[in-house]
Amino acid sequence: MKKLPELNVSVEEFYRIFFEPIRAKIMMTGLELKIFNHLSEPVSAETVASAICSDPENTVYFLNSLAAGGFVLKKNALYWNTPQTQAFLVERRPTYLGDFFKAQSLWMEKAMEDMAGLIRKGSPPPSGESIGAEKVWAEMAALTANYQRAGMGQQMAKLVANLPEFPSFKKMLDLGGGAGLIGIAITAEHPNIVGIIYDRPEVLEVAKGYIQEYEMEERVQIMAGDYHSDSIGEGYDFIWSSMTLNFAKHDIDHVLKKIYDALNQGGVFMNFNDGLTHERTKPETMVLAWLPTAVMGNDFGFDQGFIADAMLRAGFKSVRSRTLKTPTGPMDLDVARK
Repeated sequence: MKKLPELNVSVEEFYRIFFEPIRAKIMMTGLELKIFNHLSEPVSAETVASAICSDPENTVYFLNSLAAGGFVLKKNALYWNTPQTQAFLVERRPTYLGDFFKAQSLWMEKAMEDMAGLIRKGSPPPSGESIGAEKVWAEMAALTANYQRAGMGQQMAKLVANLPEFPSFKKMLDLGGGAGLIGIAITAEHPNIVGIIYDRPEVLEVAKGYIQEYEMEERVQIMAGDYHSDSIGEGYDFIWSSMTLNFAKHDIDHVLKKIYDALNQGGVFMNFNDGLTHERTKPETMVLAWLPTAVMGNDFGFDQGFIADAMLRAGFKSVRSRTLKTPTGPMDLDVARK
């Protein structure tokens, strides 16, 4: 008599992976329907259905799925947001990330919908709209503004404030600062430092709005340019860069030497970036996040130590590196001293 196969491994992980896209889909559907906007206080499914003009029965099914997925809470047939959902998925909150997730989802879908085709045939020819287009950069800056102030900016500002040299800093540069909220947060930690947000002209139009919002016009300035080809200024005690040197991957020595020359003697350069390890298979979040971009012909991922080695080649006298736990997964922090 034939017996069933004997197993010493479980298929549980594959079932979890198989159902995980459903969890992502219900989050994105909740954002599309603006359901989370109506769940700041406990309400019934009937109230939600009336507010969003939806089918009452399917609304119950969907709300129960949101509860099962960890997005909302349910008790006595009433539903309300978890603290995380309230902070990050409710519109008009300063840390709302819904638009950021929607944009990321659309970008990833371009690659994911025909992943097999891209693997077989290779990257598609360049599209009409370059990743370097000013309009694209400005849109990216606007979308990532709340990402910067939804925990990342606060974490980075505290790290900088803990540098032993921090009290002596007088002038700092946020290189490729985007919306500028990390640079603003760092400047706010220091009573006297002058901060400069450096980025492309259209991006700085976004940064101007946040400088005004946080009433930092007297403390934070802007400088327009392309750090590959233009001057970045000089006389800095501190230079910060966050997830921007990916775009200097093939020009890293030139850009690092420019950063070195812009610092005063004894100045500090701190760079925050991804770093791929284990033969470029970890961290999981970074490998998976870069996959859609890479198969579309833009591999911006770094090997761990790539930036630190370039810092030493540029002439920095010391470099210290460590891996940080962040909301988006493990990231590398490299600190170089001139």
